[in-house]
Order: sequence, then structure tokens, then C-alpha cells
Amino acid sequence: MKQTFEPELFPDETSNDAGMNDTDESADKTYDFEPLFEKLATSDFRRKFSLKRVDREYIISKGMDTIRHHAEDFVRKRLAPAVIPNDGKQTPMRGHPVFIAQHATACCCRGCFAKWHHIPAGRELTTAEQRYAVAVLMEWIRRQMPR
Repeated sequence: MKQTFEPELFPDETSNDAGMNDTDESADKTYDFEPLFEKLATSDFRRKFSLKRVDREYIISKGMDTIRHHAEDFVRKRLAPAVIPNDGKQTPMRGHPVFIAQHATACCCRGCFAKWHHIPAGRELTTAEQRYAVAVLMEWIRRQMPR
């Protein structure tokens, strides 16, 4: 059963564990991202991002598992903290496929994340919220890859 993201998906989540252990049952959660991606498609800014040939080649050479680990690391270090000194400027516009995905999906800074995903800034992201952000990023990347 797919679930559409709503802020209430994480009401009892209080853990701010640094790691995102894939063996947790919450790691198996499936989301219906169609409403989110339809909404992102209405933004001229978000819509302009796409993976270039070099990005796709990088993903193919590293594999999706490695890209997922990179996404988890970037989310944990650059999006999850309660206070990010350079929030709004911490995600480069190029240089890694996950950076492109972060801008395309509004997972680039806490301000964008709050606006588009309704997860408030000013507090550390829970483990479930971090998993959600990684799932959004990986879904966007999957949609960008040739079939």
C-alpha cells in the first residue's frame, strides 16, 4: 500500500539517529510521489534540472546502491541538522547527481524542504524524515535514468 506524504506520517518519530539502518521496518515504507512530482513540475526553477550524460554515466559506473549511500550521507550532513550555518547555499548546483536531485526535488536546504515537503526547519530531521528525503532523491534519479 502506497502512502502519500503528509507531515503526519512521522508523528511518533522522535529518534534522531545519525545512521539510517536499512534493516529497520520503516526503511521499507513506500510513498506515492506522484502528487509531489506533479507539484514540482509546476515550478520553472525545479523543472530546469535534469541529469546530464556524465551524471548518468557516473550513476551507472557506481551503481544505485552507492548513489543511495551518497544521498544518505548528503542528507545526514547537509539537510538533517537543526542549524545549518550556510542554509540555502550548502548544496552545489552541479558536481554530483544527488546535488542535482536535491535542487530538482526541493531537498537542497531546510527552507525549500519546509516549503515543499512540509517538514519544519529549526529542528534536526528524524531518521524517518531523512529516509523520506533519500527516497525522494532516489525516485527522481530513477526517473531520470534511461530504461
